[in-house]
Amino acid sequence: MTGAAQVAVDQTLLSRLREWASALGFSQIGVADVDLSAAEPGLSQWLLNGFHGAMDYMAAHGLKRARPAELVPGTVRVITARMDYLPRTAAEGWQAVEWQRLADPGQAVVSIYARGRDYHKVLRSRLQKLADRLADEVGPVGHRVFTDSAPVLEVELASRSGIGWRGKHTLVLHRDAGSMFFLGEIYVDFPLPVTPPVDAHCGSCRACIDVCPTQAIVAPYRLDARRCISYLTIEHAGPIPAELRPLIGNRIYGCDDCQLVCPWNKYARRSALPDFDAREPLSGASLLQLWQWTEAEFLRHTEGSAIRRIGHERWQRNLAVAIGNALRTRPDGALRAALTAGREAATPLVREHIDWALSAPRETEGAAS
Repeated sequence: MTGAAQVAVDQTLLSRLREWASALGFSQIGVADVDLSAAEPGLSQWLLNGFHGAMDYMAAHGLKRARPAELVPGTVRVITARMDYLPRTAAEGWQAVEWQRLADPGQAVVSIYARGRDYHKVLRSRLQKLADRLADEVGPVGHRVFTDSAPVLEVELASRSGIGWRGKHTLVLHRDAGSMFFLGEIYVDFPLPVTPPVDAHCGSCRACIDVCPTQAIVAPYRLDARRCISYLTIEHAGPIPAELRPLIGNRIYGCDDCQLVCPWNKYARRSALPDFDAREPLSGASLLQLWQWTEAEFLRHTEGSAIRRIGHERWQRNLAVAIGNALRTRPDGALRAALTAGREAATPLVREHIDWALSAPRETEGAAS
């Protein structure tokens, strides 16, 4: 087969791969080479600065994150996939709705991506089906599927393969889809044609840097996870640093501020799947309602959700911080009474955060409770 003929065959296969992916609910497919050596210095410096916080697995894997062929021997290409997650029922002015949630101290705010089904489960199963379909077409293909589940440089691979460009908040941005999407990868030993990267379009904008409540974006394209609210409320297992607690506001799981303010997210696309529709208990609930959940209720309401993995103790820790912030904003006798009632049975970790929350100034005499 001539070179031109082989290119035509490869492009036909890539087109079919995209068709199969679309049928599975994916919004975009790219293909990256496995030479990520140019990303190694930045990764090394990020780890050296300790910006990974307590996520020790990142340091333990070291530069393997930037070496796909070491992580999965035989890998010659990485299929990258984008799946939009904005709920199908999201209002036209969904960003304004989210800012309103954040402005209501008594409302519990869960990051948009976590209000539906656990994305790990959704993407992993569909990526596997895509890999199986590729194998049906070309014969046995050595592969491994990833969705935020291993030492993979997802953003680097996505940006190299044209899924989008790396924004200053470190997330991938697409001109026609913003950043409200998940990424997934299939490492393969099959030499698919590589798809080209796209130009960056952040320009001089620094809205994401300026809006970050804890100033976790310490420089363009550089995030200190130790200050990031998503890290603090999800990945961090111990006490939340006292100086950062007031900055968390009513965010109890994750933070979307850098995405809400991003101009490109006016183009964010709604998901094609019902999996990411918001579940009622996790969207629009009050802090008091969620604080009153028993552990059994927490497990029941978060079944099939990414939230369940933080466990009831961290859930209560996060709620205690948010309630403390609410009490510092306005008096609420019911919230104060609920915290006090839960203190005796609380774990030491949660009790510490309850005590911090209760140290908020008490209501003035005659204030409504």
